[in-house]
Amino acid sequence: MLAGGWNGATGLATRIRWSRIGVALSACIIAVSLFILWRRLQHLDIDKVMAALAAKPWQEIAGAAAAIAASYATLTFYDWFALRTIGKRHVPYRIAALASFTSYSIGHNIGATVFTGGAIRYRIYSHYGLRLIDIAKLCFVTGLTFWLGNIAVLGVGLICVPGAASAVDHLPPPTNRMLGVAALAALAGYLVYVWRKPRAFGTDSWQVTLPDGPLTLLQLGIGLADLFFCALAMSLLIPSQPPIAFAALSVIFVFATLFGFASHAPGSLGVFDAAMLVGLSQFDREELVAGLLLFRLIYFIIPFCLALLAMGARELWLAICRTGVAPAER
Repeated sequence: MLAGGWNGATGLATRIRWSRIGVALSACIIAVSLFILWRRLQHLDIDKVMAALAAKPWQEIAGAAAAIAASYATLTFYDWFALRTIGKRHVPYRIAALASFTSYSIGHNIGATVFTGGAIRYRIYSHYGLRLIDIAKLCFVTGLTFWLGNIAVLGVGLICVPGAASAVDHLPPPTNRMLGVAALAALAGYLVYVWRKPRAFGTDSWQVTLPDGPLTLLQLGIGLADLFFCALAMSLLIPSQPPIAFAALSVIFVFATLFGFASHAPGSLGVFDAAMLVGLSQFDREELVAGLLLFRLIYFIIPFCLALLAMGARELWLAICRTGVAPAER
């Protein structure tokens, strides 16, 4: 018993240490990003930013909004795919779409997406019999979809346009190429690993059977489609001159997204923007800031408001249903 207590205490202490390391890393990323923002935005001409916003063609804004809507539509398949992976096929697509949209939209803006998104998913999926352990499995599979897409984009981008990555990570292009080769090799190794025979992750009650080879390709396609639509929206909102290759922009965008994800900052505020300002320093500063503000409005703020309305409407509907059922039960 004493040995068990000692092992438990040791495990708890280890988790606390790792938690502190994660908090410290997040704080460091946020602090560095804020410093970069302060340096980059010194003497920013607000009038020029407003002029750039007013001069932005509405067709490009509408195109970016459509691309972001397509990105959020793609996100619904994160949950749809994960539900089938963990064996919860009875949950209809409309519920998966609601849970995915609200959890990502609210989680992106509040921060700590894993926890906030998990709480929202549990609130929705618990009505269909899913337990906390099922939500944990679902979040694992959706996270795997996210990372497969990001690793693929980074791998190809680091090999094809290593200079674009150098603008963000400040590593020499040959080093970035080597990292890209390593990323694609790891991705190929994972595909071979799941293609040969059924694989499982975890132990006891917390065990997920990983998608097989063909399903992993589908999973990879979902992650790539999400990133493609987001990068397409960004390409429509940033200045048109000087021209930039879509592959280069995609690499910079993925780097900025991952930095924002690692920081756990609400809405990746400051972190995502600093990475984009560093990676796209060739553009006019005021015009680029205007594009980033539009992206933040369309990608973060509007979906956040819609998600809050959707959750509020759902809770109101559930409350009305419970009120209507109560007299019959008496």
